[in-house]
Amino acid sequence: MELVELLVTFGLVVLIWIIQLLHYPTFLFVQRDAFSRFEAFHSARISIIVIPLMLTELALALISPRALVTPLVVMVWLSTFLLQVPCHNKLQSGFDEATIHRLIKTNWIRTILWSAKLFVLGYQWRAG
Repeated sequence: MELVELLVTFGLVVLIWIIQLLHYPTFLFVQRDAFSRFEAFHSARISIIVIPLMLTELALALISPRALVTPLVVMVWLSTFLLQVPCHNKLQSGFDEATIHRLIKTNWIRTILWSAKLFVLGYQWRAG
């Protein structure tokens, strides 16, 4: 089970770094008249990848809670639903540069948390 958790977290870390460094900044370059369609496309397609990984992560945290890891999962979920989801909801109405910058800025929370979780799991797995 530890290896599955490590692999799921690795997938989330790779994904979040790509989103943080490449994908979210790209939002600033999308043509204004196509932005709502772009945001809808992004949300639908990224959900196909992210939702199964995050649900698996949550299930693993509930089945086998760990003192250092479970709080990181909780904080990622809180950040997602209190900060990033509202930004995406607002962007569905159209381009808003301030909201895009807020999305990029607040997404660092998830990027750091998932990276820390991978580090902790990797250390625990290796020490094992």
